[in-house]
Amino acid sequence: MKQGNKNKSRSHSASEAPKVIGVCLFLAIVTLVVFSRTFRYGFVNYDDESYVYQNAVVQQGLTLGGIGWAFTHATAAIWHPLTMISYMLDDQLYGLNAGGYHVTNVVLHVIAAVLLFLLLREATGALWRSAFVAAIFAIHPLRVESVAWIAERKDELSGVFFMLTLWAYVRYVRLPFSIGRYLLINFLFALGLMCKPMLVTLPFVLLLLDYWPLKRPVRRSLGEGGFNTGLILEKIPFFLLSLAACIRTLLAQKNAIAPVAETALSLRVCNALVSYLTYIGQMAYPAGLAVYYPLARDLPFWKGAPALVFLLAISAGAFHWRRRRPYFLAGWLWYLGMLVPVIGLVQVGSQARADRYTYLPQIGLYLALTWGVTELCSGWQHGRRVLAAVAILIIGIFSFDSFIQTSYWRNSETLWNHALACTRDNAVAHNNLGMNYLSEGQVDRAIEQYQKAIEINSNASFAHFNLGVAFNQEGEVHEAIGEYQKAIQLQPDYFQARNNLGDALLRTGQTGAAIDDFQEALKLSPESTVLRNNLAFIFLRTGRVSEAVNELQKVLEIQPDNVDACQYLAWVLAASPDASLRDGTKAVELARKANDVSGGKDPGILSTLSAAYANNGQFSDALTTAQQGLKLATAQGDNSTAGQLQAEIGLYQANLPVRDASLTNTLPAKAP
Repeated sequence: MKQGNKNKSRSHSASEAPKVIGVCLFLAIVTLVVFSRTFRYGFVNYDDESYVYQNAVVQQGLTLGGIGWAFTHATAAIWHPLTMISYMLDDQLYGLNAGGYHVTNVVLHVIAAVLLFLLLREATGALWRSAFVAAIFAIHPLRVESVAWIAERKDELSGVFFMLTLWAYVRYVRLPFSIGRYLLINFLFALGLMCKPMLVTLPFVLLLLDYWPLKRPVRRSLGEGGFNTGLILEKIPFFLLSLAACIRTLLAQKNAIAPVAETALSLRVCNALVSYLTYIGQMAYPAGLAVYYPLARDLPFWKGAPALVFLLAISAGAFHWRRRRPYFLAGWLWYLGMLVPVIGLVQVGSQARADRYTYLPQIGLYLALTWGVTELCSGWQHGRRVLAAVAILIIGIFSFDSFIQTSYWRNSETLWNHALACTRDNAVAHNNLGMNYLSEGQVDRAIEQYQKAIEINSNASFAHFNLGVAFNQEGEVHEAIGEYQKAIQLQPDYFQARNNLGDALLRTGQTGAAIDDFQEALKLSPESTVLRNNLAFIFLRTGRVSEAVNELQKVLEIQPDNVDACQYLAWVLAASPDASLRDGTKAVELARKANDVSGGKDPGILSTLSAAYANNGQFSDALTTAQQGLKLATAQGDNSTAGQLQAEIGLYQANLPVRDASLTNTLPAKAP
């Protein structure tokens, strides 16, 4: 009898194979149609810089050192080594061509959608319901932020491992016990956690799958009553992995978590309740979606109370129908449970909610509604046809909405202007729009946006910092110093502000104060190569050469290919009047590295390389290199470097090396 059922199942699966392939192709095509326009988009100024285009480690491509760094460092207060390694691989393939990174995001999302379909079909046996859930997951407008935003790669990557983990679990349950299959589940789960720690709720989802659709016994096989503790014991390794990920995440986010005094518990609870309800509303009517929703500081209780009543009512209904409609309870708890890490009870950042947080949690709602509506319509005479037509209509509407929503991500200006159109009192949007204007050289417009951000939130340390940067570019150094100091008062651990303050103080001749600020900044960020390079320069400028060399060597320990450190140290080793400091061989090695990494287009580096050759007695090479640098400096309109190179050429023609008493003739201070 069992063999007959097994053969029947195999025959049924074989007959559905063309449909399965067709669904997979449809999911891939519709997802590509919706999101392929992002292939032409660039980076945006919201975490993309931290993850990719200003991340020196990522820009070295896929290296063993980079892989080690990914496992030992957090980026943007998140430890997700596999996500960072994926960016390194993209850099290896595409360099800084943002389109390639977008391609990877979309491909990963396609894979996640296809895997979701295959997983649900395997677990439930329902082909078309599984296909509909996967299609809504693939093209819903709430997915746009996760897919179109390069910095949110962690959603798609963790989503792929989430689906693979659940698929492996379903296979483990359905087939005879195998320690290999059990270990595979743990391995895939661990990989998922290394993409995004939000997957810590996955063991909870496995228990829901036990309840439905796997229908594993929830009571003991012997005796009466009692919960099947075996299902819990089986999940202990998964819970331990989740605990480890939680601890690692808390350590990484210790500076990003808002203090209790800053965000009251009552406000956080009220915002969490409203967010649960808002996400449901956005699922049905995805209008006014923005990259950033500011957290209201005066959220009244009357907004949270109805949300609580609504959530409790649905929960009561799901529990009441648990025997007849187990999918509803499973789907509802999936949604509630998976959102817990990001619902804001522990406030990380200043946002009220985020579209990207719904990437995996809303699958539970799709399941509950799809199975519920199908069952409700099962008795209709033309129920299947009506459901098919409605499903196609819904997919079409959401696909069109997502296609439009994706257009707002084409650049930073459109992204933040859209956010301002959809939200109120959005200091972050004004600030980042200002950053975009500043990067385009529109300093006045940038200052206007920063000042609007400060009007909305006078405690916005980031806006004061960026306003200081803008003032500095305008040459208003004293105004810049004032803004940097305000940023530090609001956020004492703001090391970038301390770095910029040190640079501004240096420009006004306050050398001692500048050194103090650079050193304070280094205490906060000891691995900042920018800080150490700036401190090294000021040490050179004040004659503290041994301290400068020490800082430069530390930079090269952190980042062996750091151009500034290679150039600075090469100049000291080549041009110092102190013979005990000179090392011609090492100077040539470092200067060549700096020249290679910079692409041979920096006349200042060529000046350093020529000085290194001359120190070694290679005057012919020194002369040729200096002449090449002079040609570049002249073409670039760099009169200062051109004059310096002209003087050096005269020395080389007389077979004389460069001896720089100040050790700073060709080393401009690097702007932070």
